[in-house]
Amino acid sequence: MSRLRKQFRREGPLTKPLPAAIKTGAATPRTLFGAALASYIAVMSQPADPQDAAGRRAAIVDQIRAETGIDEAMIAQLVDGFYDRVRADPLIGPVFNERISDWGPHLEQMRLFWSSVALMSGVYHGRPMPKHLPLPVDARHFDRWLELFEATARDLCPPAAADHFIERARRIAESLELGIAGANGVLLGRGERYLRPTEAWTPID
Repeated sequence: MSRLRKQFRREGPLTKPLPAAIKTGAATPRTLFGAALASYIAVMSQPADPQDAAGRRAAIVDQIRAETGIDEAMIAQLVDGFYDRVRADPLIGPVFNERISDWGPHLEQMRLFWSSVALMSGVYHGRPMPKHLPLPVDARHFDRWLELFEATARDLCPPAAADHFIERARRIAESLELGIAGANGVLLGRGERYLRPTEAWTPID
């Protein structure tokens, strides 16, 4: 134990920056475990003070704002412009229009959702996955969703902000597609996509 204490004093605390391998995507199980352990120790060592947590969150939001230029007004413009395109789209428009009669509350929730996703503001408290699991959608719908989202972000946002939004939109689409596939008994492997079974067409006599 004394040897461990001496080693700890020489090397310093374990809460060091993430290894470069993780940042470049070349992480190994060892580096991932080490990073997870360091993050856990860092979190557990912080005082459980709500004001302190709020201060850390505010600092993160301010940093993202400074790096990307994203603010609530930009988020509202992106959300509204995106769903204008969604509602008019022949593929994914019906999925939304058949389930949403009053778009005002939905758009407000989406603004909160994207504030939490893009700025890590923590203002959204919903559960997106359960709401999407029953939807009759598959890879084709998510590809179209992403196509519309990326086009809207590129049209309405500065490049840094658009990149920030699009990166997170891709992760969201992938996560939802995996969840919907699993809910329908399909376990997707790496690089696989989910396609719903097509109904056989029978001609009318």
